[in-house]
Amino acid sequence: MSDALPSLKVERRTTTLRELALEKMRTAILEAHFQPGERLVERSLCEGLGVSRTVVREVLRHLEAEGLVDSIPNQGPIVAVIDSDTAAQIYEIRALLEGDAAMACAQYADAAVVARLADCVASIERAFGGHDHQQVRELTTTFYEEMFHGGGRKVALEIVRTLNARINRLRAMTIASDDRGRQAVAEMNLILDAIRCHDPRRARDAATAHVSRVAAIAARLLELNRDQQVSSERRESAGCNAF
Repeated sequence: MSDALPSLKVERRTTTLRELALEKMRTAILEAHFQPGERLVERSLCEGLGVSRTVVREVLRHLEAEGLVDSIPNQGPIVAVIDSDTAAQIYEIRALLEGDAAMACAQYADAAVVARLADCVASIERAFGGHDHQQVRELTTTFYEEMFHGGGRKVALEIVRTLNARINRLRAMTIASDDRGRQAVAEMNLILDAIRCHDPRRARDAATAHVSRVAAIAARLLELNRDQQVSSERRESAGCNAF
């Protein structure tokens, strides 16, 4: 009788230094520790993160693929600037895909899916109450992934995942606006209620209305940021001309 086969179980790998650095940098950009357009200097990042230049370069390449970093000729990597037109296109894609996913979820979701969605919304409300915006972002992503899975929209979810970093960057901006927590939870409860009642059309309309409202908030904030930047540049220019 032959010896027993060796174990084929793959050992779970601990989180790598690169993955930790990537998460730190992604969070720093989402929470505006680094401002849009700001240069990302490799030496400073190496010192701040406590990692090698090789790791920093890998992280920056990954963030560039996610749309959070741009590489500018003769300048190097900077934090990507999301303009109003890009934001509008992202929200347009979200409305189409999330509206379809909500409709499909209302058709096909079972009680277990509805329960997971309800848990997500309840957790999002608690996170808003605790001003834990990172947790809000993570739980909101989970809510939508559950909704896409519940509707069997796997390919659409893959498309959304390619935009997740930029979606979360916009989300980080909008969830910090006045009273957004109460509004967002109410809007998500409307989506949930339609799914629970197996009402596809109402689910689609609630999902697209939710995206439309947050798109309007983002457009207003981006316009305000643009005006503030223009005013700052004019003041700096006037100061230089005074000499």
